[in-house]
Amino acid sequence: MSNRVAVMLVAGAMAATAVGGAEDVSITDVGGKVRVEICGELFTEYNYKDVARPYLYPIIGPGGVGMTRDWPMKENANDVQDHIHHKGLWYAHGKVNDVDCWSEQKAFGKTLHEKFLELTSGPKQGVIRSLNKWVSADGKPLCSDERTIRFYPHSDVRMIDFEITFIASEGDLTLGDTKEGSMSIRLPTSMSVKAKGKVAMGHIINSKGDRDVDAWGKRAEWVDYYGPVNSKPVAVAIFDHPKNPRHPTYWHVRDYGLFSANPYGIHDFTAKTEQKQPAGAGDLKVAAGKKVTFRYRFLFHTGDEKEGKVAEHYKKYAATKAAK
Repeated sequence: MSNRVAVMLVAGAMAATAVGGAEDVSITDVGGKVRVEICGELFTEYNYKDVARPYLYPIIGPGGVGMTRDWPMKENANDVQDHIHHKGLWYAHGKVNDVDCWSEQKAFGKTLHEKFLELTSGPKQGVIRSLNKWVSADGKPLCSDERTIRFYPHSDVRMIDFEITFIASEGDLTLGDTKEGSMSIRLPTSMSVKAKGKVAMGHIINSKGDRDVDAWGKRAEWVDYYGPVNSKPVAVAIFDHPKNPRHPTYWHVRDYGLFSANPYGIHDFTAKTEQKQPAGAGDLKVAAGKKVTFRYRFLFHTGDEKEGKVAEHYKKYAATKAAK
């Protein structure tokens, strides 16, 4: 068994490193970002300082290719340069007590990192757990969140579990009805289905069999988005845990590479269907002092949903219980 150093932090940001075996996950705070290494190689970095909201970038998938769009963090001639707020892998929402905490235009709200509650390295998983404050453009507190991100070492796939608990710490909280959100990743342009002036060779499929543009706004247990990066066939699947509110979730998954699970935007997602719902139908209200939790898994794999055995992976994830 490999040696390891596991560090649990009650407050502040300190370094945690792992020493040893080939399958260790190493978590290291390097100041402004937390570096995550698997098998001694970079997997991703959690960027938390001087940003509109924390995000993971880059994410290195199977075959050593980047699984997130580089722009605006880094110039890449292959990228479409739109939606500057689509940074790596992140959680945001466009209507938090009527404040836009999704975009980075005009008076937008932010998610501010407050402290790390845990940074743990180890042979089976690495963990980042943090406390964050959501604020309006003028700094007024809206709510808090406690998030736990787990990273797993596997030779054929890479996995990230993202659990977020909203805390109505500032009074009653409404996560509003809008398509602009929420659990998100922006994929490389080459993986997208369509792209303006760039090469796009990707496809989308969900657990119900809806493909490409038909997957937008639909409810499903999972969605898989696959396509080439540097000529390597790779994919990202997002799983919605069965215990999540409003499971199976709706999906704000766009053909240009935005990939989001969004349980709130019911009015937008049903607008052109026979089940059209009125504005506000998707509002999720959390009473003052109460909490609500969402759990997701990101699976980074090769090939399409069949080659990646996405349905089998989802079945295993759906059977998991909340980690202690």
